[in-house]
Amino acid sequence: MLTAGIVSLLFKMFKQPVVLGYIVAGMMVGPYMLGESWIDDENAETWGQIGVLFLLFSLGLEFSFKKLLQVGNTALIGATTIVVGMMTVGFTAGMLMGLNFINSLFLGGMLCMSSTTIVFKAIDEAGLRAHKFTKICFGILIIEDLFAVVLMVLLSSIAVKNEFEGSALVFQIITLLLYLTIWFVSGILIIPTFLAHFKHQLNDETLTLLSTGLCLGMVLLAVSAGFSSALGAFVMGSILAETVEAERIEHLILPVKNIFGAIFFVSVGMMINPAMLIEYWQVILIITLIVIFGQIIFGSVGTLLSGQSLRVSLQTGFSLVQIGEFAFIIASLGESLNVTNESLYPIVVAVSVITTFLTPYIMKLAYPTLDFLDRHMSDETKRLLEEYRKSRTETKKDKNWKRILRILWTLLLRQLSITPGIKHIMALFNKNLYAREKVAETKRSMGNETQSSLLSLDIHISEFDIPSNSMFCGRTLKSLGLRGHTGVNVVSIVRSGININIPNGDNRIFPNDKIVVAGTDEQMDAFKKLLEGSITDDEQIYSTQKIELGNIIMGEGNLLIGKTIKESNIRESTKCIIMGVIRPEEANVMNPDPEIVLQMEDIVIIAGEKDNISKAKEIYSELSIVE
Repeated sequence: MLTAGIVSLLFKMFKQPVVLGYIVAGMMVGPYMLGESWIDDENAETWGQIGVLFLLFSLGLEFSFKKLLQVGNTALIGATTIVVGMMTVGFTAGMLMGLNFINSLFLGGMLCMSSTTIVFKAIDEAGLRAHKFTKICFGILIIEDLFAVVLMVLLSSIAVKNEFEGSALVFQIITLLLYLTIWFVSGILIIPTFLAHFKHQLNDETLTLLSTGLCLGMVLLAVSAGFSSALGAFVMGSILAETVEAERIEHLILPVKNIFGAIFFVSVGMMINPAMLIEYWQVILIITLIVIFGQIIFGSVGTLLSGQSLRVSLQTGFSLVQIGEFAFIIASLGESLNVTNESLYPIVVAVSVITTFLTPYIMKLAYPTLDFLDRHMSDETKRLLEEYRKSRTETKKDKNWKRILRILWTLLLRQLSITPGIKHIMALFNKNLYAREKVAETKRSMGNETQSSLLSLDIHISEFDIPSNSMFCGRTLKSLGLRGHTGVNVVSIVRSGININIPNGDNRIFPNDKIVVAGTDEQMDAFKKLLEGSITDDEQIYSTQKIELGNIIMGEGNLLIGKTIKESNIRESTKCIIMGVIRPEEANVMNPDPEIVLQMEDIVIIAGEKDNISKAKEIYSELSIVE
């Protein structure tokens, strides 16, 4: 952990993903660098397995099954194209390189999942979070996560029997779906109800322990049912993701995930033999090229097939050019089952390190590639692509299949609601399932269907937080002239959970407001640049002085004698306030009433900055600092 901390600091300094630092740290403290006596391999493996559980638990918390209904056809078609295409290419490459069936199958599985962490870190660092393609990337990664979990179960089943049996595989899938349904329905019925009942007793400590306990409890349940421990962790995360407490749990679990995630990636690095990397450098290079070009081609084609523009499709494909967490987890699975070659694990890790390092640079190539294709494509090809894009009206298709799902769900509820007992259970399930959504809907500036509809258009919606030190604060929308300067339209202002929809020019911007704007990628970039330019670090607007106490003695001839505190005008003229009045042979008056009349020999205690107290001295005669 100490090595990981130091190395990750160095990687942060050079603006490289911390995950790479953890892997390098693992190589440094591993048995291949410092000898096998340095660390207990079995101990490290155990901690690494625990790390996998918390990684998948956190992924489950971010997952939410309802998000599958929100990402639309674009993400579904894109993810399916990538997974099927990359698995096929990976499997074929493995067979051509002389690997057996199982090794080739595992290799295909390792190459078909991009890294959620790396993708969004690269997007954030490039300042592209407000662009349209990021929402598509997010949807694709959500579906890939689900594919990965199912794939792990199927690979385990195939690996144990060391052969592919269609009927057995179908039975395994049906069994998995049955268990997932039972776990999910039971979890949604019991856990949100339990959390709601004990809501006032759930402080941070209790909720952290309870969430961790539920995660590990589901792990035990999954293992006892014959599935992997990772599946159990992911399922419990996805169940808790549907509760009202999901964001809070995610925040509390983050430090646990960071620690055990670091341990997992360090354990990954410990399994890398540098000598083996040198020996297999050609294989590493070939697989790296397969990942980069394969992800670009399948990601771009899949997004294009869903009806997106060529520009958005290329941006999406060029952002998914790496393999990450699930590649390591699948590789670990093959190692633990003793069905993959010893060399496959370090090769895949090396490919992941290289592709992760190259991701920010490859993302920048999307625009030159778009310019190249635009110059060399015929007008007829451009026309056909545009006609196809317009024909793929995702809005109607999304609404149709969502409407069908709602009808089927309503019919199911009616069929199951024959008896009062079942009716009560179904009502409770429905209430718990949509409780988080109802709370979130009150804070959301725009409905999910509207946001999904915009994906098929040239404009999209993004939210920007207004920092307290932005010069936007205090100004009206009319005076800012955002549309004239950047082209964006302000759709809504979100202030403390309240939406000011379609605001007029007289609405003012306040610190920590959330501005919801609509526009193209170029307009979003212009708005982001304008907002960043409005942030000031001018220290003159802040005071670095401390508050001090002073006193004014009401001597003969003092202009304040006979005036009330209100009439003294001390606050307005010197920015000092009267804290108290001390009178001889009388009780001291602290926080005096503004109507108290100041008298001869009164000692008026004032509070303010040192400079302002000095100013008061010049105006109101004798002043001595209170000791």
